[in-house]
Amino acid sequence: MTIIKGILDIGAVVMLPIVMLILCLIFRMPFGKSLKAGLMIGIGFSGLSLVIGALMTTVDPAIKYYQHMGKGFTTVDVGWAAVGAASFGVPFAAPAILLVVFVNVVMIMLKWINVLNVDIWNFIHFLIPGTLAYALTGSFWIGLGTVILLSVIDLFVAQKVAPKWQEYYGLTGTTCSTLSFITYAWPLAMGLNWVIGRIPGVRKIDFSMEKVGEKLGFFGDTAFIGLIVGVFLGLITRQSWQNVLVMGMGIATVLVLLPRMVAVMMEGLSTVGEGASAFMKRQLKKDKGDQERELYIGMDVALALGDPAAITTTVLMIPLTIAFAFIIPGMNYFPVGMLTVIVYMIPMICLATKGNMFRAVIISAIYIFIVEWCTSIFAPEATAMMHATGIKVSGSVTDSFFGYNLPNVIISILHRLF
Repeated sequence: MTIIKGILDIGAVVMLPIVMLILCLIFRMPFGKSLKAGLMIGIGFSGLSLVIGALMTTVDPAIKYYQHMGKGFTTVDVGWAAVGAASFGVPFAAPAILLVVFVNVVMIMLKWINVLNVDIWNFIHFLIPGTLAYALTGSFWIGLGTVILLSVIDLFVAQKVAPKWQEYYGLTGTTCSTLSFITYAWPLAMGLNWVIGRIPGVRKIDFSMEKVGEKLGFFGDTAFIGLIVGVFLGLITRQSWQNVLVMGMGIATVLVLLPRMVAVMMEGLSTVGEGASAFMKRQLKKDKGDQERELYIGMDVALALGDPAAITTTVLMIPLTIAFAFIIPGMNYFPVGMLTVIVYMIPMICLATKGNMFRAVIISAIYIFIVEWCTSIFAPEATAMMHATGIKVSGSVTDSFFGYNLPNVIISILHRLF
């Protein structure tokens, strides 16, 4: 457990190039080409992390403005990092991680699935529900079984979403394997998008960044839109004129730089994709007469953050998320931790709406409302999970994992019923 946790603690920026290098060598690619691909993927991911950090720094004054209004909440939002770290404290954590990788490889070899999930840092999306099941039942095997089952479900959903993911985001050879968002945000958004598409008048409204850019010229450019959105956020949170301008420039910077970072990652990923394709043709061809298989590389939802519609919608959702804290009945926490993950919750919604921001904003608001409410409701289960892992917490705690991770919601509901 110490070895595995130590490896994961290094972080994706360092480990992702190493994992990709090993993967390329398995695909029998030249060492130099493999190393370059791994480095470009790591550099791109590092750039993504830096830009997302800049985004959170930019909106921090707005968050603090609302946070001062949040006195009286009795539950602490501890954030996903604390909950994720706690999940490594259960007895089955180490074997579960190894089994997830083993099962994935076996399913590929048996031709049941064409997704290789290299997103090992997001295995916590399986491990946290497994830890919750263990905490509520006291059963080692139920906890371990939950993790493995969810990892298998994740592969099938990731394979299902792959064509749409590649078409909209242009991320050839990849798919999204972040369980929480492909099994909850995406199907919910697909359903709500279908409903909106059948409302007379409303269904014809199509507000996309691309169309705005075509009609407005410079004023529809992502940099200008970022400036306006940042200034708007600064004004409604009563910032000083200096902070208003800084926030405007900060959001504009993020909108311009994120696609560039994704492009750097894709330079490496395209090389890996070519190697994977050649490997599949040589080693894993189907029976004679069938089509050749394509291997999808399962990646973090962060790979989609180069989409301007996703980032713009994220910024618009921040004040709305805070407003919900004062509107939702029985709300018991202020969503500080949740604000750090909104950026990852939106891309699958933009995918479902194909970049129509009018629909994306409506669906995101509904989704975040549900997530925020569930996070409040299931605070007792979150607290019980933290205690079961040996983490000392005082009072009641919660995290948005108990709102946006569908398995957590289902397990918590079953716990209430039975």
